[in-house]
Amino acid sequence: MKPEKKGITLFGKINILDTTLRDGEQTPGVALSTDDKIKIAYALDDLGVGIIEAGSAVTSDGERAAIKAVSNIGLSAEICSYCRMKKEDIDLAIECDVDSVHLVVPSSALHIEMKLKKDISIAADREFVLAAAGETAEYAKSHGLIVEFSAEDASRADLKFLKDLYKTGVSHHADRLCFCDTVGMLTPERAFTVFSELASSVGAPLSIHCHNDFGLATANTVAALRAGASEAHVTVNGIGERSGNASLEEVVVQLEHLYGIRTGIQTENLYKVSRLVSRLTGIPVAPNKAIVGGNSFTHEAGIHVHDLVKNTASYEPISPEFVGRERKVVLGKHAGTSSIELALKELGFSAEKSQKEEIFSRVKELGDLGKHVTDADLQTIAEAVLEIHHNPTVRLKAFTAVSGRPSIPMASVVLDVSGTEQICVDTGDGPVDAAIRAIRKAVSSVGDIILEEYHVDAITGGTDALVEVMVKLSKDGKTVTARGARTDIIEASVEAVINGMNRLV
Repeated sequence: MKPEKKGITLFGKINILDTTLRDGEQTPGVALSTDDKIKIAYALDDLGVGIIEAGSAVTSDGERAAIKAVSNIGLSAEICSYCRMKKEDIDLAIECDVDSVHLVVPSSALHIEMKLKKDISIAADREFVLAAAGETAEYAKSHGLIVEFSAEDASRADLKFLKDLYKTGVSHHADRLCFCDTVGMLTPERAFTVFSELASSVGAPLSIHCHNDFGLATANTVAALRAGASEAHVTVNGIGERSGNASLEEVVVQLEHLYGIRTGIQTENLYKVSRLVSRLTGIPVAPNKAIVGGNSFTHEAGIHVHDLVKNTASYEPISPEFVGRERKVVLGKHAGTSSIELALKELGFSAEKSQKEEIFSRVKELGDLGKHVTDADLQTIAEAVLEIHHNPTVRLKAFTAVSGRPSIPMASVVLDVSGTEQICVDTGDGPVDAAIRAIRKAVSSVGDIILEEYHVDAITGGTDALVEVMVKLSKDGKTVTARGARTDIIEASVEAVINGMNRLV
């Protein structure tokens, strides 16, 4: 026996119907396997979603198998199947063991003419549509299903006919009534006006189903809920056909934080569910996406970070923990000293003033090149700077490297070695090899230093990537590893070798 359902809407109570597995899967290029649907369904149930629209039973044998699998894993949420105004669709849904059907009836003159070949300006055609809709709803109810009676393209429908359609649904025992903004034509102002009128006249709980063609899906959904709707149709990350649907995370957080309306959603799981859906659908989340985008709780501007250190509310409307996120500070052109200090602290580094100034200088240098400095970049820069001694034996004053074809790679270095200036030139298999040979020659007075290993990584992508060079040097049986980090591979190599030499001598 299935557990008691928490998704049956009580009149006046806010409920969430998630249609990621149906409308979300209609995103071009997305096809979810049964296992994928089960994983997402479990996550939605844990999130506290009341109703999960698991798919459309009429689609295929595979879709029916997936819907049935979701129906029988013992979730608390109500499991729903999309159905057209056809009894055969209802029969297929029944075979999937669902709790409810999202029964979609054309309501605009355009959709009725295209799908039913009827003209509702003609009385007989109008009555035919109403009778057929009522009969299908009654058929579903007679088979023990909860019926969400849904008006397709309602935002372009005649309001009087829409009311008649809803009254027909109620008279045939529909449990809920849904207003579908099928092509995103609503505005928040009109949504509030229409739902204020419908909520007081149709006599059953109202749902709102919005598409995002004009970027208004979330705003329209919230406006409808504030005006009297008691249920929102949403998808995780706002995915869906064309421009997508109202976003679950945006609707929930707006209701909770802007209007103080509790939704029953475990908001601390929102980000985790967002990542799961993104991974399984292959649809990346835009960096600037509200709530779950990569930049939502990421800060760069120095003045912002300075104030964040004092009070996080200064530049964050909600805490990242509320939606299962963590605050991030990234470094780049706009970074300030507060950003550097906070980031270093988070990475576990302790630096003196002069070292912080050098790190800050290098971060700004990368920022001016149009690059953001990642955590990995900062760690590499900090480790390289902190390896530089206050009174190093070897100081780099200048270097030049030349390479090309048919010329022989050559490098010259000017070093201060124990207070004495050394100028050396050497050749090599390439400019890096030539520079390291020249350095070794210049420091021969402090002993024979051997390059045991040399390794280079591009920390970030692109031809202007930050380069990390790791070297292993030895002298008289002592071995050290050192690193250098610059956008120039030769400079990074020189820095790594000199850092290692200073640690050896």
